Amino acid sequence: MQKITKAVFPVAGFGSRFLPATKASPKEMLPIVDKPLIQYATEEAIAAGITDLIFVTGRSKRAIEDHFDKAYELENELELRGKTELLKMARSVVPDNVSCIYIRQQEALGLGHAVLCARHVVGNEPFAVILADDLIRAEPAALKQMMDVYEHYNSSVLAVQNVPRSQIKQYGVVKGREWEKGILKLDGIVEKPHPDKAPSTLGVVGRYILTPRIFEHLEGIQAGSGGEIQLTDAIARLLAKEQVLAYEFQGKRFDCGSKLGYLEATVEFALEHPELKADFQNYLKTLKYPE
Repeated sequence: MQKITKAVFPVAGFGSRFLPATKASPKEMLPIVDKPLIQYATEEAIAAGITDLIFVTGRSKRAIEDHFDKAYELENELELRGKTELLKMARSVVPDNVSCIYIRQQEALGLGHAVLCARHVVGNEPFAVILADDLIRAEPAALKQMMDVYEHYNSSVLAVQNVPRSQIKQYGVVKGREWEKGILKLDGIVEKPHPDKAPSTLGVVGRYILTPRIFEHLEGIQAGSGGEIQLTDAIARLLAKEQVLAYEFQGKRFDCGSKLGYLEATVEFALEHPELKADFQNYLKTLKYPE
């Protein structure tokens, strides 16, 4: 069994649901209190033992590269002003033992295509995929929980959660049999099914651990739902060849690809922020909500 050290972050999407905020700034750089979504995602990966962060980017995503780069002018200014804590914060965005790799996705052809773009960097190794707009608050981190499942079963692992049947058409939905509490061996997976035809209410969320064989299947599939190359379709082919598991992670997920989910995350993370929680809680108590 190979140790997983690489994680792919597909960040080339337009973030159209947040226009005009995302017209010139990546949705992954939207802040939850004082950190952008993409940093929460990379911190989760690093906490799980990832050392190679692979960003599949597109046009207008330069802010992501700049965020993880060294900021000489900022660091020099903070050092001159004696702001040691802020300086430490600026320098710790990426630990010294972690590398950032950037790959340009030339066309917006879907999540499956974005993952396929990373093939030459991932090589013949198992790897993780993390979608930054699925923010998960968990202890241990959701990806670390999945790593433990992978290391036990030596199989691809998909993060899933129960979703309302009315929202099921927004997800890839799995079918399987339970091996042990929270872990299912998959028999099938379908992308965005009609609620009446969904095989279950377990929807896949933005965390995957995949074996390198997934690339063979990504290369062989045609555009599917929405005219895109769907990762779900490749996983369906993969599970016909090897074992794939679904894992109901322990934690709370915020769908920060939606405005409501983003606002929910902002409020809950602010209520836990060591510098803000008391004052913010007091502020919320003063609010009078319209009927």
